Amino acid sequence: MTSQLNVDTIVDKAGSGGSNVKMANTSTYVSDEGGATQNTVQGIAKHWVLHNDGSTMDSYNLSTLTDNGTGDFTHAFSNSFNSLGRYSVSGVAQDLNSKNAQINYMSSNASLDAGSIRYQTGYVANTSGGQTNHDCNSTSMTIHGDLA
Repeated sequence: MTSQLNVDTIVDKAGSGGSNVKMANTSTYVSDEGGATQNTVQGIAKHWVLHNDGSTMDSYNLSTLTDNGTGDFTHAFSNSFNSLGRYSVSGVAQDLNSKNAQINYMSSNASLDAGSIRYQTGYVANTSGGQTNHDCNSTSMTIHGDLA
């Protein structure tokens, strides 16, 4: 037998405001069209950050952001991932003052560890094709995966 709970607001026992809702890692949600279900916990970003030349503007699950040098950064996570390098990373490095003769990049040829990630930002000049590490003035990254 299934049950359905219809509410407008969930509050704590005292009725004083917010609540802490815990979901099992098997919780699912139904798509907007109602035809598909997805695992809720798997679909949530476990780390994200927005920084400007290494200065954190906003973040989630970030313990420290280390500037290792020009265009070279390390994020240490507040909560580690459960396996070495087994998470999905997406990001973008944008230089708002860039010239039309370059393409910005973000890459990781250093390390994807359970407790941190190291990566580089920079540009490739269209004229010479040379790659140069550069502190871009808007860099963002999001990571999905399983936490330890």
